[in-house]
Amino acid sequence: MAATTKEKSKMLEYKGHPLRRKDSLIYYGSMADKYIIMLQVVETKPLDDLSIASRIVVQLQLTDPDLKSRDRVVKKSEKNSFFEAIDVAAVWLERALAAG
Repeated sequence: MAATTKEKSKMLEYKGHPLRRKDSLIYYGSMADKYIIMLQVVETKPLDDLSIASRIVVQLQLTDPDLKSRDRVVKKSEKNSFFEAIDVAAVWLERALAAG
């Protein structure tokens, strides 16, 4: 039980929802909820010695495992920075979860 609590305290969150990264995909929200956001970094640009996301696809998706992946997408948008993308994602997720 203590390990689970430790893991949760180390998990990155934004506005009360977890963020998980796998390569160029960032998942925002919990799979236990009805909706989740998928942020896909499509393009990056160099800035000094870093790579900065310059094109990100934002998708509001249903978490129903019985649906095909293309049928899970409820909303989709493309943004030019990570900050724009995560702001849109937070609003979409809050509204979707509030609506049920």
